Amino acid sequence: MNKPLSVLITGASSGIGAQLAADYVAKGYQVFACGRSAERLQNLTGVTPVVFDIDDREQVYQAGRNVASLISAPLDIIILNAGVCEYIDDARQFDDELFARVIHTNLIATGYCLAAFLPLVAKGGHLALMSSSATFLGLPRAEAYGASKAGLSYLAASLAVDLAEHDISVSCISPGFVATPLTDKNNFAMPMRISAAQAARVIMSGIEKKQYAINFPRRFIAVMKLLAWLPKRWWHKLIRLQPKANSGSGTSKGLKK
Repeated sequence: MNKPLSVLITGASSGIGAQLAADYVAKGYQVFACGRSAERLQNLTGVTPVVFDIDDREQVYQAGRNVASLISAPLDIIILNAGVCEYIDDARQFDDELFARVIHTNLIATGYCLAAFLPLVAKGGHLALMSSSATFLGLPRAEAYGASKAGLSYLAASLAVDLAEHDISVSCISPGFVATPLTDKNNFAMPMRISAAQAARVIMSGIEKKQYAINFPRRFIAVMKLLAWLPKRWWHKLIRLQPKANSGSGTSKGLKK
């Protein structure tokens, strides 16, 4: 009898991660659902909860050891989805502590997860990193978030080259706006926002096809890429015409799922 396929998902206690966990369970996968909240993870049906804070290197390493002790065969898929979003309201009074927090959680802590979990991935397995469509275009107040996600995009591109010889494929996921607890904190317009269920379907389809770039929704991505082709001075004038969000809005400090 063939063993069930397996997937490990970080940031699985809410939003896209929780939806992915539920959908992979429905497909018969053994799901290792990772997050900080034991209570939220235990509310997910059919998963193996793995509780840790991705910002804590030793907790991540211990989680890797715990998962290694639970599996009878290497993992088929890991999806490193956990992250935070905080905005810099005044670029001239640059908040270096906020910047460091976001970079650490979204990028450095992803490195912890790679060190802990990538050795557990099977030959022929798949790694997916959660970047963002924010990397396509310089956006207001997104210095920390955008920089962290741009780093993830480059990390995915480099890993795709180096892991190919180990027969591990890589996806870089770059969503637009998705209805999650993270985006619910935003008080600005979020055009073409889709549900977490829609996002999970696109992500799972892309991973099944071993697709490198998983960008969605398509119309939103097309608009972002078109705007990115504009001369910078045109884009700067256009963005200044948009109403500004209130100072301090949209901060999602500590929402690492």
